[in-house]
Amino acid sequence: MNPAQDNIIWICHALTANAEAHDWWEGMVGEGKTFDPTKHFIICANMLGSCYGSTGPLDTNPVTQKLYLMDFPQFTVRDMAFALEELRKSLGIKKIHTLVGGSMGGMQALEWAIINPEVANNLMLLASNAKHSPWGIGFNQSQRMCIESDPTWKGDQPESGKNGLRAARSVALLSYRNYDAYWHTQSETDIEKTSHYKAISYQEYQGEKLINRFNCASYYMLTQAMDSHQVGRGRGSVESALQKVKANTLVIGITSDLLFPISEQKFIADKIEGAVFKEIDSFYGHDGFLIETKTIAEIMEQFYIKMEVIL
Repeated sequence: MNPAQDNIIWICHALTANAEAHDWWEGMVGEGKTFDPTKHFIICANMLGSCYGSTGPLDTNPVTQKLYLMDFPQFTVRDMAFALEELRKSLGIKKIHTLVGGSMGGMQALEWAIINPEVANNLMLLASNAKHSPWGIGFNQSQRMCIESDPTWKGDQPESGKNGLRAARSVALLSYRNYDAYWHTQSETDIEKTSHYKAISYQEYQGEKLINRFNCASYYMLTQAMDSHQVGRGRGSVESALQKVKANTLVIGITSDLLFPISEQKFIADKIEGAVFKEIDSFYGHDGFLIETKTIAEIMEQFYIKMEVIL
């Protein structure tokens, strides 16, 4: 952090990501990239409820002296934003140069910019929304039903429910990509094949990969928190809440995103005064915000130029 505190970049991560933004967003974070640790003071904190460090279901309940797991108190995206605001205060940071988040990270960033309109000079939201849709909630509930079908999911061990989580991840992947993405990456070249399809091994691999790095109780409760996302709650309306945002705002949507359709980003940009909306044409669907980093970097650079902002 420089003496003027004008080089702070705060990144809010998505559902199963973590504080290591240079790992999961390597196209954007790193030396010589848009968010450069040799020039910028970059902060990415584990979200409330995550199994990667912030308070969550894997912590010990002081009353029972057992892991919280599914007894962890219900929380919301707004609670996450309040926790980030408390962290900002404890670090002595007065102003954030750029507050950025994609997907569930965008939910947190937007809530934070409404809770404290002075917190950031620039706000960048990617593949996110102002309130979670019935479609998104339906996908999350389908995943939770997968978890609930695992007879161990209410057990008292960190491993409880992992087979249900494996199935839940398979459902989630279908919402993160789309027909074209699977056709492009999982199509078969052997017309005689009758088993061992690429799409099957891909679903199984991704499910196994998640259960080896994430906790079922955290996943279950984080999806519930995502369902709670509604910036208008207690503020009269979504529109009136978005009007509170003062930061220079860039909203990026992906044309093929099934989970957070581009209409949701257009709505945010339309309701925040002076906001800029840009769309990316990608066949990767929702995951495009993690993959299309070259295009995203170019859009962000042009936004800074337009707003006469030095990064």
